Amino acid sequence: MPTNPVAGRTRPVVVVTGASAGVGRATALAFAREWGAAVGLIARSREALEEVAAEIGRVGGTALVLPADVADAKAVEAAADEAERTLGPIDVWVNNAMVTVFGRIRDLTPEEVRRVTEVTYLGSVHGTMAALRRMLPRDRGLILQVGSALAYRSIPLQAAYCGAKSAIRGFIDSLRSELIHDGSRLQVTMVHLPAVNTPQFDWARSHMPRRARPVGAIFDPDDIGRAIVRAAADPKREHWLGFTTAEAILGTQALPAYADYRVAFTAFEGQETEETEAPNRPDNLFEPVPGLHRTHGRFTGQEERLSVSTTGTAACGFAFLAGLALAGGIGYAARAALRKERA
Repeated sequence: MPTNPVAGRTRPVVVVTGASAGVGRATALAFAREWGAAVGLIARSREALEEVAAEIGRVGGTALVLPADVADAKAVEAAADEAERTLGPIDVWVNNAMVTVFGRIRDLTPEEVRRVTEVTYLGSVHGTMAALRRMLPRDRGLILQVGSALAYRSIPLQAAYCGAKSAIRGFIDSLRSELIHDGSRLQVTMVHLPAVNTPQFDWARSHMPRRARPVGAIFDPDDIGRAIVRAAADPKREHWLGFTTAEAILGTQALPAYADYRVAFTAFEGQETEETEAPNRPDNLFEPVPGLHRTHGRFTGQEERLSVSTTGTAACGFAFLAGLALAGGIGYAARAALRKERA
């Protein structure tokens, strides 16, 4: 049974990667506000992290700026050392850092795919390993992996990112099994997100002619940050945030071929606006983009509310069974019709 990893701790220590903007920034602030946590902030831009630390200070929290590129395992290890030396033992490690590239696979370069993999997948591997080195000897702690509906249901135009998120899910599943085998009290949870209104769509590299947008319903990063904090206090195996996340995951599991066709005919236009993409604009694939580090993107006013009923996984289990029953019924009806036609 999951237990609160910081029960009895007066000032928990939380480390968040990708903390300079978007979901990471919102999550760091939420941990400071709701838990009174001391928060270690990891991202590439020191200037942006100092802004986040100042925000945390204004709400009465404590923050430590830890500039590092999560693709560099030694830099992540050094950041973890500094966090424990300055703040104390790490209670919760949040792997959130990511980059993406928009474009068809035929237009991507090997260097772009490698970089997305190194940051999004290996960055989470490096963070997990750094956390394990410190948590295993104490036999306590939580590794919280920020996932995505795209870890289950890949879409066109973001193949490198979808591949990395799927790889993370496999890695975390392996880790969970190892911890269970060893009788460890460490906990691992994945929080799968829907589309979120972050600056990602202003600074991600793109090979598309028009400006990128989130696919499907868009959610507020502040709501997502608070939901991640709630998930940390109740670390089930997985948390699915937003109705679109449950829909994508359950739809793929119940009717995978249908889901392939659905995204094939909806996710191309669904990821583009009517605005022309600026040629040669700066992107954050290899270096931070100054001036764009903020929590919200340009889709403010278009967000859906993240209701309590769409968080957690209990209801999703029943929905999944219903989806399987529906899929079975459709399959049975199709086979019966085919047999009748052949008779």
